[in-house]
Formats: sequence, structure tokens, C-alpha cells
Amino acid sequence: MLLAATAATAARAEADSRPVPAPPPDGTGVHPRTSPADNRRIVGILEVRVEGVSDDVKETFQRGLEDQFDTKHYWLASRTYMKQRLLPSTKWTDGCIVGACLAEVRARTGAELVLLAALTGSGTSFGYVVTLVRTDTGRVLEQDSGRCDVCTLNEAITNAKLATVGLLNNVPDKLPDEAAEQTAALDAAVAKAQREIAAHDQHTTRIGIVLTAVGAAAAITGGLLYELADKPSYALPIAAGGGAVAAGGVVVLTF
Repeated sequence: MLLAATAATAARAEADSRPVPAPPPDGTGVHPRTSPADNRRIVGILEVRVEGVSDDVKETFQRGLEDQFDTKHYWLASRTYMKQRLLPSTKWTDGCIVGACLAEVRARTGAELVLLAALTGSGTSFGYVVTLVRTDTGRVLEQDSGRCDVCTLNEAITNAKLATVGLLNNVPDKLPDEAAEQTAALDAAVAKAQREIAAHDQHTTRIGIVLTAVGAAAAITGGLLYELADKPSYALPIAAGGGAVAAGGVVVLTF
């Protein structure tokens, strides 16, 4: 019995002396779990411009927008986040809000759309313009604007937030393929032009055939009159005129 207990104690001591597995490289001591992919559309606040009102309005607008944002479908990237991500870039700088340079914004931030907002005020008159711009094409997708002559600043900010939410609600699940639409429009225009040319050619051909037939008939009639009616003076002009008309018809058919 004493030998068995001693052997068991030695086995436990040997097990306790085995090296403990190294923690994962993140230093947390907990193996990370794989989380489901976030498929929400990223919308980045690229610019909020104010005029005639305090700069604090920028933060007020952004915080209010976050409160009303549809977080199930969108992830709102703040201005600070966007600036930090774009700071190391040599292909983007302040002032790039539309055009091809937004491709760099997409590459750095993952934002499919960027928001541009402008709020202005003077006395009791306030206005706003909110714009959604695609980062793949650099083109404006949606825009809304408004102005109130007698209202408060808070009312103007609320109106701008609601307008932004309304624009986002109108964004389709799949953005339009502008290149394909332009190609389709061009193809349609070319096809229409071809149909018009074909119709014109058919009309011209019919005119040429009619002129040739009428001219030939007149020339033959004039010739027969000249031969059978004792060479009347009017027969030759009829024949000559008919020949000229027929020749005109041939020219039309040729060209």
C-alpha cells in the first residue's frame, strides 16, 4: 500500500512539472473565437462644414446622427476615424470629396459611401446640404438640402439628421452599375441611329425607284408619241424630261 501511494504521488508530481502551453500571441491568455463577418455597409463621415455657426455643431450633428443611425445595416465611421485611417496616405488630402481620389478612401477605410454635410446659419435663418458620394466611382449618389428662415439651430441640425437618414433609407442594397448603364444607353442610342439610317435608306430607295419608273415611262411615252403621232413637237420634250427624271432616279439609287 505504501509503495502504491508513493508511486501515485510521484506520478502527480511529474504531471505538475510538465510545461504549460504557451498563451496565444495576443497576450490575453485566451484563445480568440472566430466571430461572424460584419456585412454592414460602411458609411464614412468625410466632411462636415459649418458657416456662421459654432464648430461644436460638427460634433453635435455627428452624435445626433449616431443616435438615429440604422446600425443593423450601416456602420458609421466618424470623422476622426476617417482622418486617422487616411493620415498615412499619399494619395488623399483634405479637399478630396468627389472624383477618382475617393478610391483611396475606399481602400483605406472600406467605406462604400461617404457623407458630406454643410450647415450654415445667420440670425434665425439656417440651412443644410447633405450629400452621399460613392467611393467606387467618385460620383454623387443622393443629395438633399433645406433652409428655414425662422427656426433654431437645434431644429436645423435635426432637419439635417433626418435628411441624412432619409438618403440612407433610399440607398438600394446593390448600387447601380453606372458603367453598364452608360454602355446600355450608348448601345440604345447607336441602335436608334441605325434604325433611323435604315428607314432613311429605305425611303430614299423607294423615291429612287419611283423616279426611275416614272422617268422611264415618260421617256417611252414621248418616244412612242414621236414615232406614232407624226412627230409632234411636244413628244421630244416629254421623252427628254422623262429621261432626265429616270436619270435622277438612278442617281438617287446609286448614292
